[in-house]
Amino acid sequence: MYNIGVISDTHGILRKNVTDTLSACQAILHGGDIGGGGILKELKEIAPVYAVRGNVDERRDCQLPVWLSMELYGIRIFLIHNRRQIRRDISDRQLIIYGHSHKYEHIVKGTQTWLNPGGCGARRFKLPLTLAVISIEETGGPFQIRRLNLEIPPAGSMDFSGKSPAELVLCIMKDTDKGKPVPAMARKYQISEDLAARICRLYVTHPGVSADCILKKMGL
Repeated sequence: MYNIGVISDTHGILRKNVTDTLSACQAILHGGDIGGGGILKELKEIAPVYAVRGNVDERRDCQLPVWLSMELYGIRIFLIHNRRQIRRDISDRQLIIYGHSHKYEHIVKGTQTWLNPGGCGARRFKLPLTLAVISIEETGGPFQIRRLNLEIPPAGSMDFSGKSPAELVLCIMKDTDKGKPVPAMARKYQISEDLAARICRLYVTHPGVSADCILKKMGL
């Protein structure tokens, strides 16, 4: 039995329930909008990772490809962030994996299966946090896809370098007022630059906003 974990749109947040699920997988596919190199580093400690860059990743010096065409355990796979950007013949692929919308999709079109695992990082609007696991009994055999819905823990139960989410946001708000750069804050609090930048952006663009409001807007 082989298991492939499929995730997308982490946006700098890698939750413990995600890594717990992926720990039972032999390979991990990431559909882009990773949000910081630390995410891939942590994933690679679990299993081999195949990832493409999303529109958020394009803002930084990202060396990831726009798409990947591969074969894993006998399954011919095409991986891309935004399905609308497919510009090549993929008729020989059995499984097309993509992200971008944060919305889970599992569609069968003839001999092809199209899969969006949904977002498992920051919550978008009221969409659930999801990921998928592909199970293959034997190389080249049929595969099954399981959708996994993630429970969002209470904000106070999450931990960022010894701080609760609210404490972390307050610290970043204070550092933003002092003019500290985002990379320095990310290093100081051991979080991704993408997460630090999102907190700063919400604080700067919403004068008078509280830490709790920022957490709510980020889906934490």
